Amino acid sequence: MKNINISTLPGGTIVVSEHVPYVQSFSLGFWYNTGSCDETPETSGISHFLEHMLFKGTKRRSAKKISDEIESLGGYINAFTAKEHTCYYARGMASNFGKTFDVIADMIQYPLLKEKDIKNEIGVIMDELNDLNDNPDELVFDKFEELVFPGLPLGYPILGSESNVSSFNREMVVSHFDHHYTKGNLLISASGNISHEQLLKLAEKYIKKETTTAVIDRQYACDVVGSEHYIAKETEQVYSILGTKSVGYNSGQRLPLNLLSLILGEGTSSRLYQNIREKLGITYQINSFINFYRDASSFGIYFSTNTGSFDKAMKNIEKELNRFREKGINERELKRAKEYLKGSILLSLESTSNRMIRMANLILNHGRIIPVEEVIGKIDAVSADEIKVLAEELLRFENFTKVFIKPQTKLITTAA
Repeated sequence: MKNINISTLPGGTIVVSEHVPYVQSFSLGFWYNTGSCDETPETSGISHFLEHMLFKGTKRRSAKKISDEIESLGGYINAFTAKEHTCYYARGMASNFGKTFDVIADMIQYPLLKEKDIKNEIGVIMDELNDLNDNPDELVFDKFEELVFPGLPLGYPILGSESNVSSFNREMVVSHFDHHYTKGNLLISASGNISHEQLLKLAEKYIKKETTTAVIDRQYACDVVGSEHYIAKETEQVYSILGTKSVGYNSGQRLPLNLLSLILGEGTSSRLYQNIREKLGITYQINSFINFYRDASSFGIYFSTNTGSFDKAMKNIEKELNRFREKGINERELKRAKEYLKGSILLSLESTSNRMIRMANLILNHGRIIPVEEVIGKIDAVSADEIKVLAEELLRFENFTKVFIKPQTKLITTAA
C-alpha cells in the first residue's frame, strides 16, 4: 500500500509506518497485545496499574525526566489500557522522532518498578476508583460489561477493584510485566513525516533482542440471559444501559451492526434521539453504542432521565426496538447512515494519531492493513435486509441485560 510499510524484527516485534509528507509532525505508538482481559480474578486491574508504573522511571531516566524530555521538545506523551491492548504513545515534531522513540523504548522495557513507587501508586489508583464510583454515567458502563460477559475476563473492569489494587506488590507487578511485555507481543506503529527506514533503524537500535512471546488465551464465548440490576447512589437522575453481547471486530456483521446502531441511536438524527428526546422530551441523553473486541462486542442503549419519566422512557425505547425489528429501515435512513459512517472514517484520517491507531488496530485484529477504499466498498454493499436480519436477532428487549443506577431516596419501577 502506498506510503505504508510493515516489517517484523527478529524478536517478533511488528513495525508499521505510514509516511505522511504534508505534515511536520508524527504520532508514535508502542502497542502491547495485552489488557484487562488477560488478567485473573486476583490480578484484575494490574494491567492498568502497570501502565502507571512504567512512567515512574528507569536506570537512565527519572519519572520527571521522562516527561521533561518529551515536553521540552514541544511533544506530548501518554498511555491507555484497554480490554485487549495497552498503548504508550507520543506526538511531536518530526525532527524529534528519534529522541521520542528512545524515551518510550526505555520506559517500557527497563522500568524500575520500585516497591516504594508501587505503594504510592496504590493510593493514586484508589482515588481514580473513587472518581469512577462518583460518576454514575461511567460506573454504569463498567457494571454493564461485567454482566454482559459473565465469568469472563472481558467483563473485568479495567481499573480493577479496591481489594485487588490494595493487594498489589512488586512481585505481582514484575511477574505481570515479564509475562506480558515481551518483544513478540509488541507492535510499533508510527504515522507522520517519518520514513520506514528511520523507524526500523530506531527499533533495531533500541528494542531488546528477545524472542519470548506472551501466551494469549482469551475466551469470548458465554451465555447471557436478560436480567435487571439496580445500584442505589446519591444521584438526581436514573442512569440506564439496556443491551447485550453481539458480534466482534472480525465478524462479517460488524459493518451492518455499525449501521444499525447509527440508525437506531447515534447522532441527533437517529430514531431514539428524535423520538425519545425531541418528540417526547423525557431524556437529555440517549444514544446507542458498540464496544468492539476481537471476537465479541457489547451493544447497548444508554440514557438518563428523572424518576418520573423513567417508565415512559423504557416503554418508548421498547416500542422503537420492536418497530425496528418488525419494519426494518428505509433507503433514506440507510443512505444517511452509510454517508455518516464513511465520512467519520475519512475525516478521522486527517489526524496522524488516528492513522497510527488505525494501523495498529487493523494489524492486531486482522493481521493486515485494510485499504480505506475496501472498507468504503463494504459499507456501500450492506443492504437493508442484512440490517433487518441482524435487528430481528439483536433488538429483543426481553433478552437485554438492564443496568440502572437510581437515586437512593426515590423509587422507580420498570416498564411493564
